[in-house]
Amino acid sequence: MGGLSFLPLHDRGPDKDAFLAEVLTGWKRQQYTKNFVAKTITRRINRVLDFCDATGKFPWEWMPTDADEYFSHLVNVRGLVQETIRAYQSDISLFCDYATSESYPWNESCGRLFGSSMSQIITDLNKARHTQFATMAPEKRAFDLAELQQFFDYADDEVARIIGSRVKGGLAAWRDVTALKACYGWGLRHDELRKLDLVDFSPNIKAPYFGDYGLLRVRNGKANKGAPKKQRTVQTLVDWAAEAVAEWVEFGLPRYGQPIRHLFPTSTGGLVAQGDLYSRFIGFANALGLEPGLDIHGLRRSYTTHMITVYGYDSKFISLQIGHANESTTSIYTLPSADYAAREMERVLTKDVLKSKGKLLLKPARHQGKASR
Repeated sequence: MGGLSFLPLHDRGPDKDAFLAEVLTGWKRQQYTKNFVAKTITRRINRVLDFCDATGKFPWEWMPTDADEYFSHLVNVRGLVQETIRAYQSDISLFCDYATSESYPWNESCGRLFGSSMSQIITDLNKARHTQFATMAPEKRAFDLAELQQFFDYADDEVARIIGSRVKGGLAAWRDVTALKACYGWGLRHDELRKLDLVDFSPNIKAPYFGDYGLLRVRNGKANKGAPKKQRTVQTLVDWAAEAVAEWVEFGLPRYGQPIRHLFPTSTGGLVAQGDLYSRFIGFANALGLEPGLDIHGLRRSYTTHMITVYGYDSKFISLQIGHANESTTSIYTLPSADYAAREMERVLTKDVLKSKGKLLLKPARHQGKASR
């Protein structure tokens, strides 16, 4: 099979090689019909080949104990984290599901050729547990409001200083600071931020006060495993972020002197590099001496946390804004501020007290008809 190479296995024969190649070719085609991308398909096939090499066995010789030994090695020797182990197990499990399906002839052929059949070796007994908070390292955190204000005040001062000194780099600094504001202002992932285009913004008839920046179409959202990029529309909630982007589009982008497609381009019109934004962020954070745990993704965490715990938006709405399919995922990002509980209690009590002035909160139930004897 073109593009696949096999490492030495015990007791390898030509029929076994050819059969495994045929099964993997069929799996590759099946994944393409399910709209998985080539990169994901290649990774999954390579995971199967790596498992074969590590165990010295073909798939119809695999046992659950082989999976135990393989993944134990990845954890204890190679030090892979739980989420990576879960992803690798998913690859092997998907292959086993395909190879053992009655919809395909592989197991029947396998029994006829080799006297054995393939089985599912990833079970509830050896599957890595999904721990909700494992997706965010404990040292990562959100900005509090005072830190966020300090961060962007310093960033604006740095842009003014660089431009005022007439040294090279003023336009790039302005671009990067605007990008960081947009990252927070719409709760974007790093890659979503970099790939924004001018045409992605549009007015929101429900919020005309944001002008041309009331809605943001995110075209490069995080995809489900192997699927194309997700798209979503984010409603603008942060007025100063919209103002910063509008100012950049009107006065910053024209300085590149060429037709520009990307919102945050390089001097040649390409996409700003991940490293450039990261270096800018780290430079500001270090200069301010902020407590550890902040990174660019911390701006997205901060957006989620602040919108829910400070400004009172519904968590389901914010889940839609940031592109989470489940509210439980959003809860990973939602780190309440120290006084959130006290303020929330005060808000609810105040609302109820106001409602109760001059009238009863609940009307007493009225008995209908006569009581039965």
